[in-house]
Amino acid sequence: MSDETVTVFASFVPGEANVEAAAAVLRRMRAATRTEPGNQKYDLFRAESGGRATFHLIERYTNQAALEAHRATDHYRAYRAEIPDLLDEPIGVIVLTEVD
Repeated sequence: MSDETVTVFASFVPGEANVEAAAAVLRRMRAATRTEPGNQKYDLFRAESGGRATFHLIERYTNQAALEAHRATDHYRAYRAEIPDLLDEPIGVIVLTEVD
């Protein structure tokens, strides 16, 4: 398993009626994830385009093991059970490793 820092970029497109509910779920994740020992960054952003809200998340973990530990937490499992019903599209997730 790699000891390199892992960054995750995720995008969420909530249904028009679910924008605030999705924001609440993502804010709960932000608060809980920032307390994890392997988490270095967990920043949530909102964008408006064409009258549509989207959320973008940038997460950074000390290594792949820390990301896997994050995905095993109760708060992550609860979020993954709740968020899909609030979205119009699947979550767009890109896992990045630092080049420079």
